[in-house]
Amino acid sequence: MSFPPLDTALPAGVDAREHALALRRMHDASLSGRPGPVRPRPVIEDSWNRMRRFGIDPDAGPPPRLVSTDELHRRRQESPIAEVLPLIRRSLVSVADEADHIMLVTDASGQILWRDGSHRMRGVGDRVGLVEGSYWNEGSTGTNAIGTALVVGRPVQVYSAEHFVRSLHTLTCACAPIHDPRDGRLLGAIDVTGPVSTIHPSTLALVSAVAQLAEAHLQSIHHTHLERLRAVSAPLLAGMRERALVVDETGWTAAAVNMEPIRRVLLPTHRESGTAWLPALGECSLEPLPGGWLVRPRPAECTAPSVVTLDLSGPAPEVTVEGSSGSWAHRPTPRHAELLLLLAVHRSGRTAAELSTDVFGAVGHVVTVRAELSRLRRHLGGIVESRPYRFSEDVVVRVVLPDFPEDLLPGSHSPGVRELRSRVGSGDGAVPLGVEVAT
Repeated sequence: MSFPPLDTALPAGVDAREHALALRRMHDASLSGRPGPVRPRPVIEDSWNRMRRFGIDPDAGPPPRLVSTDELHRRRQESPIAEVLPLIRRSLVSVADEADHIMLVTDASGQILWRDGSHRMRGVGDRVGLVEGSYWNEGSTGTNAIGTALVVGRPVQVYSAEHFVRSLHTLTCACAPIHDPRDGRLLGAIDVTGPVSTIHPSTLALVSAVAQLAEAHLQSIHHTHLERLRAVSAPLLAGMRERALVVDETGWTAAAVNMEPIRRVLLPTHRESGTAWLPALGECSLEPLPGGWLVRPRPAECTAPSVVTLDLSGPAPEVTVEGSSGSWAHRPTPRHAELLLLLAVHRSGRTAAELSTDVFGAVGHVVTVRAELSRLRRHLGGIVESRPYRFSEDVVVRVVLPDFPEDLLPGSHSPGVRELRSRVGSGDGAVPLGVEVAT
């Protein structure tokens, strides 16, 4: 997965110590309502606004919430990142140790699952609560690289007084989220934290590269699982004359016969043998296999889904499809979430050129838009149509919005999304009837 250019905390050619002093003056001025010597970076300013809404006290930030040892052990076992932890440690622990840093690995909620690195910095971490089992999302500890990176969904570096809570001003941290390469779902994050004197722009680049390496390794592991399922199912498929797919537990196709393979099938949330309507395939029979499912599309059609819900109220967008034969859940990538929101607002449809302007601010990205919509329709065939791109007229579309307009896809820089944030905040009816606002 590729990221946009990295937004490092230390401007090129600026003395780190002088910049830290300027940031502290900026922090004091901002909290007192006065103009400061420098303006916070947009990612920091947005985060500070969230901290004010959360009621975080900058002078007495709450101690991070801790879970029990048993709960920590359970979450470690359940985390997909555990499969790539040895790779992350090989890549970062020696560097962190030599640079007087600690390396932290969290889950998607910001809970620290693993910690390694400098003995001295582990002691510093103990004093501020950077310990295994603690939560470092923004709502728990204020603006910090872990919490803010998880909110915006991209690498973030936070230096000195860019932290909202003053007790963290002695630290610099760089964090990059890890996404599931199969569907873009947020899995957690990798963070490197050290004293303010050790800040360097390359730290963010290093952490970002390791996160991408971890995602690539997870992709390789997934391919291995599909190869194993393909081998197991080969004898079963060899004698079939009807159309059939073999998919893994998350719907990714391992093999297909007598039909063009679909990259992924959106399976019902609660799966069992029988018949179900599946997006992109229609009515299908489902039969369990070791490690997956045999999916056989049927010529007949049953009732298509009636309601599609795009939930943007939580830390990760989610699409839920509801119909007479069950419900299906899908976590769209950040780009797909942007496109689905825009299509929900423009129910009459948008051309590729219009979506290019909505997402990129110019019409020159039509090819990219068409490629993204093609990927999206592989998951939501029968729900998202083309020429123009739109939601099917047969479904009711609901959008669940966050409590605050600025939390609407906070990691998005798309002009169309930014306009929606401002219009939702002003209450001028930018969002169509049927949209639900989260409470």
